Amino acid sequence: MATVAEMRERLRRPLVAELASGCVNRVVAGGLERLLASPLAGPFPQVREALSGYAGLDSASREEALYAALALLDGQEKAAKAPRAAPPIKPAVPTAAPGERLPIDAEVTRLDTGPGGARKLQSLGLRTVRDVLHAYPHRHEDRRALPDLSEVEEGQKVTVEGTVVAKSRRKPKPNMFILEVTLETPSGGRVRASWFNQPWVERQLKEGARLVLTGRAKKFGRSVQLGVEHLETVEDAKDSLSTGRIVGVYDSKDGISQEFLRRAAFRSLRAAPLDDYLPAHWRRQYGLTDLGDALWGIHLPRDEAQLERAMHRLRFDEYLFLELRVLLQGEDAVLLGKRFQATGEDISRFESALPFAFTNAQRRVLLEITDDMRSERQMARLVQGDVGSGKTAVAACALYLAVRDGYQGALMAPTEILARQHYANLVGYLSQLDVRVGLLIGAMTPKQKLEMQTRIADGDVDVVVGTQALIQENVRFDNLGLAVVDEEHRFGVMQRRKLLAGRPDVLVMSATPIPRSLALTAYGDLELSIIDELPPGRTPVETKLIQDTHRQQAYGFVMRQIREGRQAYVVTALIEENENLELLAATQLADDLKTILPEARIELLHGKMTAAEKEYVMDRFRAREFDILVSTTVIEVGVDVPNATVMVIENAERFGLSQLHQLRGRVGRGSAQSYCILIAGEHSKKTRQRLKIIEGSTDGFVIAEADLKLRGPGEIRGTRQSGIPDLQLGDLASDVEIIERARELAKHILAHDPRLEHPRLQYLRGELQNRSQSVAFREVI
Repeated sequence: MATVAEMRERLRRPLVAELASGCVNRVVAGGLERLLASPLAGPFPQVREALSGYAGLDSASREEALYAALALLDGQEKAAKAPRAAPPIKPAVPTAAPGERLPIDAEVTRLDTGPGGARKLQSLGLRTVRDVLHAYPHRHEDRRALPDLSEVEEGQKVTVEGTVVAKSRRKPKPNMFILEVTLETPSGGRVRASWFNQPWVERQLKEGARLVLTGRAKKFGRSVQLGVEHLETVEDAKDSLSTGRIVGVYDSKDGISQEFLRRAAFRSLRAAPLDDYLPAHWRRQYGLTDLGDALWGIHLPRDEAQLERAMHRLRFDEYLFLELRVLLQGEDAVLLGKRFQATGEDISRFESALPFAFTNAQRRVLLEITDDMRSERQMARLVQGDVGSGKTAVAACALYLAVRDGYQGALMAPTEILARQHYANLVGYLSQLDVRVGLLIGAMTPKQKLEMQTRIADGDVDVVVGTQALIQENVRFDNLGLAVVDEEHRFGVMQRRKLLAGRPDVLVMSATPIPRSLALTAYGDLELSIIDELPPGRTPVETKLIQDTHRQQAYGFVMRQIREGRQAYVVTALIEENENLELLAATQLADDLKTILPEARIELLHGKMTAAEKEYVMDRFRAREFDILVSTTVIEVGVDVPNATVMVIENAERFGLSQLHQLRGRVGRGSAQSYCILIAGEHSKKTRQRLKIIEGSTDGFVIAEADLKLRGPGEIRGTRQSGIPDLQLGDLASDVEIIERARELAKHILAHDPRLEHPRLQYLRGELQNRSQSVAFREVI
């Protein structure tokens, strides 16, 4: 039987290890309290008392309790006059011994990365073992068989390995400094490598140093010269992680070598327990390798197959956590909303009042909407459709169904011009069905606002259309059942939540085509419907790209259209993020056109006008009081003038493709053939190739996909919200399938466990918290 002194020492060791681990309560299976309930702690009741409730303490309290418990053990040891090891010194954090396991959240000071290694990692923002493991290489190079120098082609980008056998420096002219080395490769060949104006590199070029260089090759007869783009020093040739294998290349900075970063990743992989946060049955269902294989495979792959498995798993994880975060950012993962009858009879009654019939695409989307409305779950659906596809008619039908069940409806638009247009459309659709439609916008007088607010609160208005005026504190709905938000990305998160406080069903509309991959991530909390069919009789807009040297011909065409009774828009680009300069550009263009087209009646519209001034100009344009509207991009969304048949866009290269498509959508809204003329001020091949996409396609989704590939996701949901986070591995332009699978799993998880409280999801919950930067989001779960 063990003596008390032996039991004391056996108890003391895990307590010291728990301190060293950062007090994460994982040193003992089941936690420290399980150890304290065992016979081993029987002789030490004061220690048990000191650590009582340990699992529920924060890290600082756990640390304090551990030191108190160790002091009690030490005190009893002194009383017994037994020799003991020195108690742990609180500030000291020992590095891990070879083979020792470290918690994944251990500080990098615990890693054996050599003198100054922890400081190097911290300078890159890598503070824990977890950080190191998830700082993936940004590319990989196959160095298992480096090219034979005799086979290298002129201009080829190559990687070579060799030993420095000679070096020189020269200064052929002022302000030019050239370093050159001669490398001898393992096969006995020689290559000259050069650096221009990089004198700091010289300290790494000692004779006998082993280097791995990447750069562009130049051939001079049988000799090869390399213009170096990337340099690595191989510190230990016998144990190199930089040659003879597929290697990762990491983001770094001067003074921190790739070999060092690979070594840090290797140490982390060896030290950390790579516990998988996805249960095995989900990994099997979705064809995913385990996390350990993925992390080894991304940092130090054995072969292409392991690297491919790793990339697939870790990309899937990026999207899974992104979807979980988006879905959890609401008040709850699943909300109960209103439950509507939404009968087929009511839908038929609404359609019979329309001057047209729904397209098949409108019917399909309306079926998806009504299925949501009949459910007890709150509807949260995004309806996308190109300009003129009939989104507003579908939304009007949904609002009618809500009113038929005794609820109110609301439609919030980002601008007063668009709000007035929606109001006019809804009055046309709904007034003959005895639905009372109201308008609430900032331009109304205080008396008009108060009257409308009173009618809304008393339930005397069935559907109210407005701008942000709908979410002011003094607006109270009697019984809001359905909220429609148009061009949702133009509102901030808190603005929308004010409108949705009563948990109405939510329908979001967007005429801005969004690639499916981006919609599934930026709008991951919404179900997606697409109206992908235009009503019959719509004539596609003809688009022509011309150089600015042909502007005269373009405006000659505009004048011919005006003589036929048509009207035209001319849009100028925002030259800089400065409203004054934008106004100057638009004013100058309007003045120029008055000289070029003296017969035409020309007016100006710009962002510095008040809402009332903008509406006055637009009303006059609709009434055909002038021929050409020169405008900035304030007309991008919501302007509807059927008689306008020409859109001229100056300096088209300054716009994104999707924005050009939106501007083009301002014409083609009547029965006459319409035209869009793109005038390019820049004539580069790249610019022409980009603008040719608009010239050759009228499909907004095709254009949006091309825009995504060219420009990246950006922050499409507005500056007041979180945009799509940087993805280390994912590519939104090509990952639609993997995003859909990750979203499917995220929805499945939250449908069964909305707060991730099941014990088997604790690792997943912890990983989600670690990947979430927002304090507010941490509070959600």
